[in-house]
Order: sequence, then structure tokens, then C-alpha cells
Amino acid sequence: MTTAPHDDHAPAGNAAPGPLGAPEPPGPPAPHDDHAPAGNAPPETGPRRGRATRPRRARAADPAWARPALIALLVLTGALYLYDLSASGYANSFYSAAVQAGSESWKAFFFGSSDAANSITVDKPPAALWPMALSVRLFGLGSWQILVPEVLMGVAAVAVLHAAVRRRFGAAAGLIAGAVLALTPVAALMFRFNNPDALLALLTTVAVYCVLRALEGARTGWLVAAGTAIGFAFLTKTLQAFLVLPPLALVYAVCAPAPVRRRIGQLALAGLALIVSGGWWVAIVELWPASSRPYIGGSQSNSFLELTFGYNGLGRINGNETGSVGGGGPRGGGWGETGIGRMFGDSVGGQISWLLPAALVLLVAGLVVTRRAGRTDTARAAFLVWGGALLTTLLVFSFMAGIFHEYYTVALAPYIAALVGMGTTVLWEERAHPAARAVLAGAVAVTAVWAWVLLGRTPDFVPWLRWTVLVGGLAAALGLLFAGRLGRGLALGAAGLGLAASLAGPVAYTLTTVGTGHQGSLVVAGPASARGGPGGGPGARGDGGPAAGGGGMMPPGAGDGQGQGPGQGQGAGQGQGPGQGPRQGMGQGQGQGQGQGMGPGQGQGGQPGGGQGRLTGGEGPAGAGRAGGLLDGPEVGSAVVSRLTENASAYTWVAAAVGSQNAASYQLATELPVMPIGGFNGSDPSPTLARFQQYVADGEIHWFIDGGEGGGRGRGPGGGSSEEIREWVTANFTQVTVGGTTLYDLTSPQ
Repeated sequence: MTTAPHDDHAPAGNAAPGPLGAPEPPGPPAPHDDHAPAGNAPPETGPRRGRATRPRRARAADPAWARPALIALLVLTGALYLYDLSASGYANSFYSAAVQAGSESWKAFFFGSSDAANSITVDKPPAALWPMALSVRLFGLGSWQILVPEVLMGVAAVAVLHAAVRRRFGAAAGLIAGAVLALTPVAALMFRFNNPDALLALLTTVAVYCVLRALEGARTGWLVAAGTAIGFAFLTKTLQAFLVLPPLALVYAVCAPAPVRRRIGQLALAGLALIVSGGWWVAIVELWPASSRPYIGGSQSNSFLELTFGYNGLGRINGNETGSVGGGGPRGGGWGETGIGRMFGDSVGGQISWLLPAALVLLVAGLVVTRRAGRTDTARAAFLVWGGALLTTLLVFSFMAGIFHEYYTVALAPYIAALVGMGTTVLWEERAHPAARAVLAGAVAVTAVWAWVLLGRTPDFVPWLRWTVLVGGLAAALGLLFAGRLGRGLALGAAGLGLAASLAGPVAYTLTTVGTGHQGSLVVAGPASARGGPGGGPGARGDGGPAAGGGGMMPPGAGDGQGQGPGQGQGAGQGQGPGQGPRQGMGQGQGQGQGQGMGPGQGQGGQPGGGQGRLTGGEGPAGAGRAGGLLDGPEVGSAVVSRLTENASAYTWVAAAVGSQNAASYQLATELPVMPIGGFNGSDPSPTLARFQQYVADGEIHWFIDGGEGGGRGRGPGGGSSEEIREWVTANFTQVTVGGTTLYDLTSPQ
């Protein structure tokens, strides 16, 4: 909500803009465009910003402040995301262990294996792991080496979004869009975390940018580049990458400045590029002999195609996820209520929805302003592409009955940011028309009111901010409503106040997010919610210290400045799983200092519960903290590390443990392969009892780590495999207790 820079296509002089959405008077002829449609037909025209098919906004046409402002935006985004980055330690140890494995073994790198000995893969394709694994291979294992590539993805996403919006709507629009993305709480969370969602958000933003470039002159190369970006997005998070496909393909098919036959041919080439860029890895994996590659984690039949269309595909939509530990069903089951209100609910609203109502309002306004434009108008196409991507993703997230986590919503952040940047500048340019001022004022007012509601859910968090945002936003809306009667300075002041009020809430949530370490599988941005829903309460949130997010693993030297080393005093966790009895775990950790965290309770059978975990400082004997579970890993003491690494070179795996999070913590502590029995949920049939017995007979595994009730047992045929292995081990091998951790020596039968 600030003035837009000079537009080569805007009316010259001081003439007032025409009626809202009406065609402009003819202007001077546009320069020759090598990419314009062939033939003698005149170029199509439309309203403001719609006269020429291809924008010609050269850098020289931008105001003097545009480039320094962009540089400042990118530098500040990088600094914000890098702040206290090591507080998150290894973040999600499930993926960090796979990164460590990929840095040691190129085979593990290619397949995305959880361990360097290639027993099983993570439950996603490996593209998101590759940048982190290369970083660790070059610079060694550590928190920064794993997370800095994610930060760079965040800065790149802001840069690409800025370029996409600026090219058609000006420097001010690009800066607003980039700032909104950088300051969205869930974006600040995920671009500092090692889940695949960071790379997915970047690649889908790149895909939209490429389609918009292709629309300027029906350029095949840019459309093929968009297909390639979506293909690699598929190798990041499978079918979620395809949520943007319908709007991108449909808008290009309708709006591209080329004959119908050429448009169809170009889309076919883009589809081929998508298949090749996303399918080459799938083809290799499916054709590779199963006996010489790792088991495909998350599948029940050792098939990546089954994983793609089952657990990671249709299962996420209908809730029928074989191997999952959660409850799906038509109303979301264990993943919260489904419906259009899900994005505004207690656990999700503070992550992404601050500017979502305004984005929807501005989408409609942008389409109204450009309604009389020609078919090939690039401004209207931009609203259709960004808006279509937002709506398709929003609807799927709202109604999917399977696994859903709050951090998935980072995929919406670029779309919301783009619509806010484009919509505000378009309406600002049309401010001479009362309807444009009313809509702009309404967008600011609804944003202020919604921020007041969201901040009311965390009443102890910066209490004064709630009313300040409401009063400031309503005052700005009033000023914008009468901007036509105010002088330019007062109108700009109202616009600036509206922008500040709109961003104040997400900025506050973002600042507390970057000031907090986040670990484990369930992480949430912002302060602890007073009314968190399933997966969104304190148990899903990192609130400082190594216990954040449920007691994950901290790399050496990544403490909070008071503690030293990876250990932390005494840990205790208690939880209640659905239909199961309570579990309590006590352990001693090594180190000094203190931290406090709220970790997910762990019920018997690995079902997530509603308990709390607390970690306080002190000194104790070396050893492990509380037992690990499905969603987090245990603290690993130095005594356990010493025992596991004894004569390690004689074994393929130094140890085996049920569940990937359990195994990951020991693997990261020793930097040696640890077999995750049953994969992430403990429900994959890998290995079978017979195969595990053969490994033991061949002397390939030294220790079995008994995590008690840690590790999951999901719904699926493989859920009993891990339990059979545990029972066989405990009945036949010698038990050793090291620093509170129970080990079984697989080379020493009872």
C-alpha cells in the first residue's frame, strides 16, 4: 500500500485514471516485440497494465530506490533467518540422519537412505536431502551445515517472488510481496528447518515465475522450465507438487498469445519435461533390483509407486494411510477437523492466515479491475495464476482427511504474498475511483480485525499489540477511504500505516519463531497457543533448549550459551496415548545449564499423546535422556556413544533401533550407521524377522537399542515385524544397561 513506480503503460501526464476496469484511451504505439504473435492482427488491448502482451519494465525504468531496496530486503531476510540458527540443533533428526548418511555414501545420497549402510529410505523422494548432504560432505556434520541451505532457499524464494511480481506490477509491488513472504511465520519456521517443504515452496514459486514469463510471448523455453521445476518439486514431496498444475496449465491454455494448436503443443512439451525431470529417478528406483537397494520407507511393498499413490498420495486425501499411526477419516480424525475453516483454526491460523482474507479480497478486486482486458493480458493472467494456485492448494489442505501438519501451509505463503503485493498496488493506482479506495480500505480493515482475533488466542504474548494493530489498522482504513480528498503526503501516510498494521502481527510471530529452537517432527511457528488443536498445542512446539519439539538431538557446540555439550540435566516425559496406558520415562543427561521444552507425550504403541516434557539443568552421570518415541529421538549420552563405537569397523550397523527417530539420534551422535527397524512409524515390514536374524547370524549388527515404548507401531502389515524383532532380541540376547539406556549385545546370546 504505497505508491507504484512509473509504469511505461500508464497514461502520461497528470490525467486521472479512467473508471474502474474501463479501457484506457489509446496511447503511443508499443515498440516492436520479437515475441508478439505473428500475422497482421493488431495486438490485443485492455485496461491499465494490460495494453501490451509482454511487459517492458527494464531495470532502468525502475526508480532509483528499487535496487537498493531489493538488496536490503534480501540481506535482511538472510540475516533474520540465520539468527541463532544453531538453536534448532539437528532440527528434524529423521532427515538429518539421512543427510549424514548421504554425506558418507553416494548410494545413500541417491536413494535418500536413512543410514549409510542403506537399509531403508526416508518416506519421501530425496531431492530435498541433496543440498544438505552436499553441504555436510563439504563442510562436515553440524547444525549450520544442515540448515544454511534451507535459509538460502528462503532468500531465493523471496528473490524469485519479487522478480515475478515486480516484472508486471512494479518495484513497490515486488517489495511488498517479498516482505510479506519473508515475514510469514510459517515461512520463517520452515526456511530455518530441514523438512522438504522449504524446497517445495521455492520450486513451486519458480514454476509460477516461469509460466508468467512464458505468457509474455508464448515462449516455449520458459514453459518447459516450469515443467522441469514441477518435476523436481515432485522429487521433493511427490504429489503435493502437482497442486499448482491445474491453474498453471489452464491459464496458459487460455491466455497465451499463440494459436490453439501451438499452445497445446507447448503444454505437451512442458508435460514431457515434467515427466523426464520427475520420472528419471523413479524409473531407476523401480528398475533397480530390490535386493541391492534400500527398502522404500513408508511403503508396505517396497515400491516407490505404492508410496507415491498410497501413503503419500490418495491416503493423504481420504485418510486411508496404510502404515500410518494417526487416525484419518472423513473429518480428519487425529489430524484435526476438516473444512474451509481449517486454515483459520486455532492451530493453523497463526501460521499462515494473517493476510489470507486480504489476499482473497485482493484477488477478486484484481480480476474486476482487469475484467475488460484482452485474452492475452498479462496482469489478469498473473492474478489467475497466483490466485488459482492459492485456491487449489487451500481447498486440498482444508479438506484432506489424512496426515496434515501446520507447517504444510508454507506452500500457501508465496501465493498470498504475491496477491497482496499485486492487489494493493493495482488498487492504489486506481485510488481516484471510490470503489478502489473502498476495497483497499476494506482489505486493511479485515486484516486488522483478523489480527486482533489471532492475537487474542495468545493473550500473554505482547498484550498491547492486539489493540494497537486494531486501532492502527482501522485508522489507516479510514484514511485510505478518503485518500482521494487528502493530499499526497497524508494518503501515503495512511497507506504506510495500513501496511505496518497489517504486518505487525506476523512480524511479532516471526520474531519469536526465529528466537526459538525447534526440533522434532511436529513444529509450529509463533508463541505457544492458548488453544492448540491436534498437533498444534505445546507438544508440537519447540520452546527453547534441546528439549524443544520433544527432545531431539543437539550437535556438539549447539547449546543455548548456558549449557555445554549435547546433554541436558534430567529429563522426564509423561503421555497418554489413545486407548493405552500412561508412560513415564526418567533419565540422566550430561551437561550444565538449563532449558525448558514442551514435548509430545508418548503413549504405548507409539500413539502421540497429550503429555508434556520438561528438561532442567544440572549434572548427572553420562547417559541418555528419556526414551525416544515416534515423533522425537532420545538424548544420547557420551557413555552410550563410547559403547556403540567400540570395534565399530567390524560391523555394517553399529546398532539397530525401532523407529527412525530413535535410530537417527544414535546415528547422529556416533556418525555411524544405525538401522531404523520399521522406518519412521515402526510399521514398515523392513526388515522381516527372518532377515534380521540373518543379519545377526552374519555378524552385521552389534547392538539392539531397546527404546521401551518408543517407536511406533502403525496400521499396516509391517506393524508386527518390529515387535517380533524386539521380542526375539529380548528373549535371546544379553541385556546391558549403559547410562540409563538398555542395550542388547547381538554378539552375546543368553
